[in-house]
This record gives sequence, C-alpha cells and structure tokens, in this order.
Amino acid sequence: MKNTFGNALMVTLFGESHGPAIGAVLDGLPGGVKIDEEYIAARLTQRRPSGRISTSRREPDRYEILSGVFNGYTTGTPLCIIIRNEDTRSKDYDNVSRLARPSHADLTAMYKYGGFEDYRGGGHFSGRITAALVAAGAIVMKALEDKGILIGTHISTCAGVSDRQICAEADLRVLAEADFPVLDGKAADEMEKRILAAAAEGDSVGGVLETLVLGMPEGVGEPWFDTAEGMLAHAVFSVPAVKGIEFGAGFAITEMKGSQANDCLRTDGSKIYTETNNSGGINGGITNGMPIVFRTAIKPTPSIFKEQRTVDIKNGENTVLSLKGRHDPAIVHRAGAVINAVTALTLADLLAVRYGCDWLRTGDNK
Repeated sequence: MKNTFGNALMVTLFGESHGPAIGAVLDGLPGGVKIDEEYIAARLTQRRPSGRISTSRREPDRYEILSGVFNGYTTGTPLCIIIRNEDTRSKDYDNVSRLARPSHADLTAMYKYGGFEDYRGGGHFSGRITAALVAAGAIVMKALEDKGILIGTHISTCAGVSDRQICAEADLRVLAEADFPVLDGKAADEMEKRILAAAAEGDSVGGVLETLVLGMPEGVGEPWFDTAEGMLAHAVFSVPAVKGIEFGAGFAITEMKGSQANDCLRTDGSKIYTETNNSGGINGGITNGMPIVFRTAIKPTPSIFKEQRTVDIKNGENTVLSLKGRHDPAIVHRAGAVINAVTALTLADLLAVRYGCDWLRTGDNK
C-alpha cells in the first residue's frame, strides 16, 4: 500500500476512520521551521464539519506532535503528528459491513485486501484521514506564507450556484478566515439553501473548487514526469471525492483559437509577465511566475439516505442498501482546506527539489 507522497519533502498518512487515531509523518523538513499551533488549529477548523450542511460527527481534532519539534521549531528529523478519534459510532456500520456502498471504495478495498480491511466508516479510505493531511499541510503552508507564497481555495460552483472569480491577495486573506469558502455572500447563502434542500431529500451535491497560488517563483518543476501540473494533479487526485482537475482556462481552451489561447508576453523592465493567464501559471511543466490557477471537481457525497441497489460482497447476492449513520450532504466546502494542504505540500516539495530543503527554514532569505 502506497501511503507516501513527495520526493525531497515526503508525507506519509496512517490510521483509519474508526481506529484509535489518524496521523501523518513529514520527512524532509529542515530544522528551523517555526511551528504556529494556532495556524494549524485554524486550518483544521476549516476542514471540520459545522452546521446543518455537514455530518453530525463532531471530532474536536486535537492534534499532538510526537516528534520532530523542539522549542517551537522543527528539528530536521521526521515530524509525526496524530489526531485521536473521539466521536466514533462503529455500530452504525454493523448491518452494512459487507454491503458495498455505491461509489465508495468498499468493493475495491475488498478486491485489494481480500476482506481484511477495516470497513468502519470507510477505514483508511475515509475522508476522516484528511484531517491529518490538513494538519501536516498547515505546517508547510505557513512556511510558504513566510516566504511570500499564498494559497487559497473557494467554491467556484455548487448546486448550480456560482461564486465570483478569485483574483487577488485580498481574496486569499478573506478565505483564510472563512468557514464557508465563498467570496460572494449572496452566492454563499444560496449554496447553503440548495445543500439543505438536497439533504432534506436524503441526497447530496458536489461542486467545483478554484485554487489560486500567488508568489510562486518561476522556474520550478520538471519538463516531463514531475511537471508542476503533474505533481499537483497527483496530489489533488489523492483527495477523496476528487474526479477532475483543470489548469488555467482548462477544457475551455479547446474552444479557443491559438491567437486567443496564447498568453502574450510583456515586461515592465524588471520582470517578464503574461497579459493573460490561460496556462494557469505553468508552461512546459515549469512555473512561469504568474499566479497558479486550477479548478478541482468534487463529486456529490456518495453516502446518501436513498435506497440504492448493491451487492452483498460476502455471499455475492444482489440486495438493497438503506444507509444509516452520520454523513455530509456536501463536502465541497470542507474539501477546500484539504486542497490547500496538498497544494502546499506539493509546491514545497517542488521548491525543495529546486533549491534544497533548507530553503523552507524560517528566516532564511527568500
């Protein structure tokens, strides 16, 4: 089982949804990265469920750093962070333990692990594991912020409602404090209403997240297999419920002519920039100094309260699933914090490959 991502800076995930704890190990961080515990807690709060549009499972996400930190700074040795599970209700899964939930990983987990997998709450495949990913990502995201690299994600569309485009540093500052990551207040209210309407029907909705990265240096990434887009896509597709990603103009670029799609170049005498950003800040797999922009498709939560046809994978018989338990009618608003985390981890890894891991050390020159 491959649970590690990264080349110079690596993150490894462990734990199950209903096990004692979940966690992550960061290996490759230099000594001297300042640990901001309030910042980590704030990022976890953005991922945590809240209100009627989220699951009623309320984990406090109290994290513990077991190694790799001393006197408030990283030591350069592997950093292990754990979050104990405190609000599990495993009995909710007793009557559906061998009924493969449609569009979940239950069936594929059985194929891979031969029935020995922990099925409670999705086990190791659960979105619960993303709490550890967010905690680890927050450490790196703050280090990047200290170097002038800002990352933010908002809900671009959800349930047929669109937010305005994210475009400036001020937007990222707003999103850094937002529990529901939408920039237009009216759009946010309408999205929440439609999520609640789907929940009332026992159903769920998905959405599209848009991510903006400002301050990323040019010249980072590789021309072929470790392209900046490829590494970001690899990390983003590791997040549960992600079904697509596009950079810059994305698929819409196929409807343009070359004269419209090309990002023409200009200079202000000190820096070269592009007039448009249809490439999303990356050319030839390498960052060009413009903002990195990408959008991520998040599918509707597969755990719904409508009857669904399925198979009893223990006896091989067709049956019907009536789900119980605590589930989100939408996860798109919580997924933004996870996308920020994997973006930070990926960009930090690419930067460490380019400049060395010590580049991330707090207080070093940018």
